[in-house]
Amino acid sequence: MTAVVLVLRLAVGGVFIGAGISKIGHADLFAAQIAAFAIVPHALIAPMALLLPFIEVLLGLYLVIGLYTRVAALVAVIQLAIFASAIGSAVVRGLSLSCGSFGPNDKTVTSWAEVARDLGFAAIAAFVAWRAPGMLALDRRIGNVK
Repeated sequence: MTAVVLVLRLAVGGVFIGAGISKIGHADLFAAQIAAFAIVPHALIAPMALLLPFIEVLLGLYLVIGLYTRVAALVAVIQLAIFASAIGSAVVRGLSLSCGSFGPNDKTVTSWAEVARDLGFAAIAAFVAWRAPGMLALDRRIGNVK
């Protein structure tokens, strides 16, 4: 089971790293994508567009190396649930927007399939949190395993 957790941890971590890296340097476009959802207060859009990509990369790195794995996986669950809720909200309101998940080259638009994708990754992250830390986790090396 620890090998399965490792593979899933790497998958979710890799998604977060890829998503974050693809948005770094494109804060203006990402801010416009956030604003298009019309659910975030205007004053928070710029800080979110600047910080969220770095948070995603950091979260992904924590998952990949297996450091504070349970907490990192739970934060991933929360983030993915928020993303799924935002996309679902847009679908319900009839908005066809760029999800913005993977930077300026991401052509996916808000749809129930995108909601399902995020919820699927949230379920995987929840499993990782439940069975953390898995093989080759730094948590094991530093004794951070319960």
